[in-house]
Amino acid sequence: MTVDTILFDLDGTLIDTAPDLAYALNILLKQDGFAQKPFDKIKPLVAFGGKALIKYGFDCDENHSQFTDRHQRILEIYTDNIDRSSSVFDGIDGLIKTLESLKIDWGIVTNKPENLTHLLLEKLDIKPGVVVCGDTLEFNKPHPAPLLYACAQLATNPSRCLFVGDDKNDMLAGINAGVETVAVSYGYSKVEKNWNYDYLINHPQELLELL
Repeated sequence: MTVDTILFDLDGTLIDTAPDLAYALNILLKQDGFAQKPFDKIKPLVAFGGKALIKYGFDCDENHSQFTDRHQRILEIYTDNIDRSSSVFDGIDGLIKTLESLKIDWGIVTNKPENLTHLLLEKLDIKPGVVVCGDTLEFNKPHPAPLLYACAQLATNPSRCLFVGDDKNDMLAGINAGVETVAVSYGYSKVEKNWNYDYLINHPQELLELL
């Protein structure tokens, strides 16, 4: 296989955003007089967005009278603290520098909204070749459209692309798009063999060994 493009999921794969999302939830819980939640319980929910955090933190569903207000408020708190503790995972900076030196295109495909994604990337001074977010297109992961769109923007064939992610939906998106997948064990989800990933890595630098 010849690889000329690598696409990354964002939260839990490229950037460790869980600390700031957990901070936002716990600030909201404190404001509303609820007990704060432990980080290790919040971390696995990060991939599912703010609504999942509200459901867990307040033990309610979207029919609750205050759900919409709380969801809006957690997004506001997170936006104001988006780079408070978030940073790229160990080894990512070196990996990106190597990819660029090898003239391998790279980009991001995430289900995170555009406004939050671009704000975070700006704060951390990360400049991928393409960024596809959860609201860029009509569909998001695990639908193949975001990956295929990213490949088109980089003028690459999906068969020459790797998609790196930490969640089952990342692997499904890659399978659906005809892109080979790389699961990471350092992310927010416990990797399962039934994800049907093509490769598994324990550290970002191991991606270079696949090339």
